[in-house]
Amino acid sequence: MKLGPTVNGLQGTIQIPADKSISHRSIMFGALAEGKTTIHNFLRGEDCLSTLNAFRALGVPIADDGETIIVEGVGFKGLKAASEAIDVGNSGTTIRLMMGILAGQPFTTTLFGDDSLAKRPMNRVMLPLQEMGADLTGASGSEFPPITVTGTDRLQPIRYQLPVASAQVKSAVIFAALQAEGTSTIIEKEPTRNHTEEMIKQFGGAISCSNDGKTITVAGPQTFTGREVTVPGDISSAAFFLVAGAVTDDSVITLTNVGINPSRTGILDVMEAMGADLTMLTVDQENQSAALKIKTSQLQATTISGEIIPRLIDELPIIALLATQAAGQTIIKDAEELKVKETNRIDATAEELQKMGADIIPTADGLIINGPTPLKGAVVDSRGDHRIGMMLAVAALIAEGETHLERSEAVAVSYPDFFADLQNLTANGGK
Repeated sequence: MKLGPTVNGLQGTIQIPADKSISHRSIMFGALAEGKTTIHNFLRGEDCLSTLNAFRALGVPIADDGETIIVEGVGFKGLKAASEAIDVGNSGTTIRLMMGILAGQPFTTTLFGDDSLAKRPMNRVMLPLQEMGADLTGASGSEFPPITVTGTDRLQPIRYQLPVASAQVKSAVIFAALQAEGTSTIIEKEPTRNHTEEMIKQFGGAISCSNDGKTITVAGPQTFTGREVTVPGDISSAAFFLVAGAVTDDSVITLTNVGINPSRTGILDVMEAMGADLTMLTVDQENQSAALKIKTSQLQATTISGEIIPRLIDELPIIALLATQAAGQTIIKDAEELKVKETNRIDATAEELQKMGADIIPTADGLIINGPTPLKGAVVDSRGDHRIGMMLAVAALIAEGETHLERSEAVAVSYPDFFADLQNLTANGGK
């Protein structure tokens, strides 16, 4: 795909697509609840559809009329063995959380995905689930997909300290703990996004968290009741337009219905620290969402590390681009988790932005970025990673000359209308 710089800035209002994490979980909890769950504003990206199709394969009736999704929940005990291996595509969330759910089911299921997913490590989920009594094996005895899960309806509770700060690993263990007989305790290095915990409460379950947010206690077995869910907009998707508005000249963008769950708003804190002209408008407390306005900004470098990292792990590639336009040296550290996303996002971010002239150096656990630096058009590659692809498309807006983005189709995983929304803002800026 050929992309050029914006000439007259970005202007307009867009509605960010539904939150990916909540969309995944709305299907999962709807399926595991008893009774009907109605889901509004579901993200129909490829990853979330992988979750939907996985539960259909497990015998859960799910209807989608294009507007609303109706899940006829079967409860934890109502899932049925799939007739064949389940394809989860590129979705790490689907495979890891499904492993926790399937650990408590008295049948065998094989989960597989695309070439990228086949390189993502699964021991971090397999080990605690094996400790709870499930049998999980990877391809040729490895920790890599396909993963075959032979569950048991006699799961044991666990006290487990997570070796990495990962909401996916935490959620997988929580789903297993919900089916175990007794109380499980999960201890995190740093608090991570808490959508699973919030949805347990929404569906009538019980879970508790310590004051510092690091120790989670959950008793099982539990049952859930179907309900109505409205999915807020995804702040991870909004991040690309927040950065685009900040780094392009003559820009004013308003984003509506953006999720502002505190476990996800690290991007807002970082942008504030860097001096971005960012305003929160109307706030919907019940839905944990708000409208955000971003304007062209004068940016300063900052250091991003420690407990904020899990709150913005998916946004770090686009934050790195933001830092290329900030005055001074920005340091990102404690972000080793970036290495095991859809790509090694530390190396991918650095190498692709280096092609465009950025002064950016990868480290063992993050990035060092010196700015501001002008960018130039280049041949760049999403590497099949949706977040790298969208970051590079934003970079093209401020690069001199034409940028050719290879494998741009990867963006559809989380934001099918990304390029159309970007084009609309560019067109408005030209008026």
